[in-house]
Amino acid sequence: MSEKLVERLQAALSAEHSAIFAYSRFGVLLDKTGQKEARVGEETHRTRRDALLVQLADLKATAPVAQAGYALPFPVAKPADALKLAAYVEDGVAATWRAALADAEGEARRQILLAYTDAAVRGTRWRKLAAVTPATVSYPGRKTQ
Repeated sequence: MSEKLVERLQAALSAEHSAIFAYSRFGVLLDKTGQKEARVGEETHRTRRDALLVQLADLKATAPVAQAGYALPFPVAKPADALKLAAYVEDGVAATWRAALADAEGEARRQILLAYTDAAVRGTRWRKLAAVTPATVSYPGRKTQ
């Protein structure tokens, strides 16, 4: 596995850590449907985090540790803020997985593509719950100018 791919997997792990933190912060502000979606999302990110920890250990690569807390990009005080943060988080996670695609092949590429697709679909779900139009974005995870 290339050094560049290892760096991108480390970045993906950092994104998964921050997503787990964000889900614990905004999930409590949502209605029952949103809370259920948040639980599933948080569990998915925990599973991906755990898999990345094992993968990086197998590669004898340093795994970034989770921070005690993360700065949120904007205040989150009501359900609309929570839905906006959920989509923002998934877009950020998608961006890290999208970046990793460039250096991956074989089984690693398949796993990265699954993680990327999951984040993109979850971001769309959050935008739908927030009644954001359009709910989908072109090229999820692509940084815009």
